[in-house]
Amino acid sequence: VQLQESGPGLVKPSQTLSLTCTVSGGSITTNYYYWSWIRQPPGKGLEWIGDITYSGNIYYSPSLKSRTSISRDTSNNQFSLQLSSVTPEDTAVYSCTRRLGNAMDYWGKGTLVTVSS
Repeated sequence: VQLQESGPGLVKPSQTLSLTCTVSGGSITTNYYYWSWIRQPPGKGLEWIGDITYSGNIYYSPSLKSRTSISRDTSNNQFSLQLSSVTPEDTAVYSCTRRLGNAMDYWGKGTLVTVSS
């Protein structure tokens, strides 16, 4: 299984960050996998953003829920992240992962998104 993030590397403050994760080698609708977005700001730890499940259920981090939207395109085997009203504090390496239970077994390489004017 391979995951690849794509999207702009630079976003202006107050705008919306949009990323897509393209999955190959496995279907995002396969029982019972969760497909997750994770981020890591420079010099800080990993932060879970949210999941979309094999059945399309969506879960968000409470701290980001008001600004986050996760969706999927099953025909293209992709899932996406939108984070609105970004600030420089949203600057981070954003990664998509596959999760089964508590184990994230496959990760994308991650993409650095910088929020700056």
